[in-house]
Amino acid sequence: MDDMRAALYDRYGPPEVLREGRVPVPELQQGEVLVRVHALSVNGGELYGRAGRVRLVTGSRFPLRTGMDFTGEIARVDSAVKGLHEGDRVWGLLGRTFGSAAEYVAVRPRQLSYAPANISLVEAASLPAGTTAITALETKARLKAGERLLVRGASGGIGSVAVQLGKALGARVTALAGAKNLDFVRELGADEAFDYRTTGPEDLGRFDVVLDTVGTEHRAFRKLLAPGGRMVSIAFDIDHLAASLSYLLASTAHGPRRVRFFSGNPKHDLFAKLTAYVESGAIRPVVDTVHPLSDIAAAHRALEAGGVRGKHVVRVV
Repeated sequence: MDDMRAALYDRYGPPEVLREGRVPVPELQQGEVLVRVHALSVNGGELYGRAGRVRLVTGSRFPLRTGMDFTGEIARVDSAVKGLHEGDRVWGLLGRTFGSAAEYVAVRPRQLSYAPANISLVEAASLPAGTTAITALETKARLKAGERLLVRGASGGIGSVAVQLGKALGARVTALAGAKNLDFVRELGADEAFDYRTTGPEDLGRFDVVLDTVGTEHRAFRKLLAPGGRMVSIAFDIDHLAASLSYLLASTAHGPRRVRFFSGNPKHDLFAKLTAYVESGAIRPVVDTVHPLSDIAAAHRALEAGGVRGKHVVRVV
């Protein structure tokens, strides 16, 4: 087992720059496990990385890799690792790096957890971003039963989990999504669903918690907060980066209705909590389309086109 299939790109550009190539299988370091990847999802950060919009972070040592999360089976375990075994079904995240769109990844135990036993590993690949929804609603917003929750981008990978989690926590959930996805988000549990193209902030009421997965109009949606309300944003406006980040930083420190902003990098305990939610039936996977690794460009293209329901998943096995 000297090399493996992986998604690569040799220059920044549109989805078509992605190709399937071969790279060395990761060498197992002390304290690591080698995971045979079954599937992964496509996330917005990977689109920015491939397009070169965050090249100060990704650099220019081509070929570059893509993919952040993964589901799979443990193929090998370093002798220093206890409690994990070959064949265990797991899911996790590489951290703040790319490279999971490949046949194998080497990670530390804190970066993964047992995958849910009641769904397939391909279905599970639509859910790792759900850890962000858990952090946003439970840790940052401290959402309580009976509170009013607004989810922007409710049909996407994080939003679709947030709608389900909000209902599980006992909130009254209002969803903003595209017109063709309104029935879909209602099926996920939304009490109300509105087309974001025809319903502006001024058309909505007051909310105890606003979860923003879109990254625009922070000021307008912040005004919807009731006294004691909390807004959590997990996105910023990439086209107006400086202004967007400046507003988020200022609103984090000042004013009675502060905006909580964070970038998710979940570890074992958070994945274990997500597993429990899935196995209890509170959260179910939402797969838009499954793409083969050889056509990962199609997955990137589809996510960029918008209107996604849940996640575009890339099957490796």
